[in-house]
Amino acid sequence: MPGPAQLPERVAEYVREMILSGEVKPGDFLRIERLAEAIGVSPTPVREGLLALKSEGIVNLLPRRGFIVAPISKQDISDLYWAQAVLSGELAARAAAKMSDSQIEALDHNVKSYNEAVAAERWDLVPELGMEFHREIHRAAQANRLVLLVEAVMANLPNRTYAAGHPRYTSKEHPALLRALKRRDAERARELMVKHMTSQGKRLIEVLSERGLWDHERQ
Repeated sequence: MPGPAQLPERVAEYVREMILSGEVKPGDFLRIERLAEAIGVSPTPVREGLLALKSEGIVNLLPRRGFIVAPISKQDISDLYWAQAVLSGELAARAAAKMSDSQIEALDHNVKSYNEAVAAERWDLVPELGMEFHREIHRAAQANRLVLLVEAVMANLPNRTYAAGHPRYTSKEHPALLRALKRRDAERARELMVKHMTSQGKRLIEVLSERGLWDHERQ
């Protein structure tokens, strides 16, 4: 079981997944007692987790009424991924110029591990491996402020885990990025990273549309 400090984060991830899956939609109320029972925790960490989501703009708090799923449009998601693409592209370009041989080796190992996890259908490992690929690039870029900006953008997405991407595409896009980094080709790394991120945004919009996130707009 997670420790007390981790419980609000567990609640936040649970609610993000509810939004991503289409279980709850913009305008739906999030009842603290029901969430506490579903997750198996007390109401206090549920409230703390929802307040964290409120600071990210994912839920709103209505006076005397409670927490409600905040509206998020297709354009919102497109804009968030555009911002992430621009920042991540700059980080990739800087990493191409600064990346050490040991960091290249780490990315090489990551790509192999990712493909092995996909082949073995270890879907529990895939998201973390995908995100670690990007974290290694961020470390190589040596631009902590830009990394913080990327993380702030990602915090506004319904489910940050989705930033790891879809395995079918990521298993091709990450190796292409790695080849550009190995060649120290900063502009090619930037170009591929921007395309990688904007494509993820389009795919997320498709997933959320299929799951009925915006069905209420047609009613």
